[in-house]
Amino acid sequence: MKKLPKKYAGIAFAFYASAIMVLIVSGVLVALNTGVDAGYPARLARAYLITWPVAFASLLAVRPLVVKLVGWSTGE
Repeated sequence: MKKLPKKYAGIAFAFYASAIMVLIVSGVLVALNTGVDAGYPARLARAYLITWPVAFASLLAVRPLVVKLVGWSTGE
């Protein structure tokens, strides 16, 4: 399998982290707000498709700030 060049590591991190976090948060919130029934997977998919691009773009935007904060917090 061909891998991405190292220079894309930040984008790959944002992609995977946002995808996983949005799935977890959307799953919990959809279940709490509408319950878990036969329509749950469709509602979850809709919520995920709406919110994942927002989370991905947000994570890309705040990544430089987070890297600085981590550096300050860890003494790097």
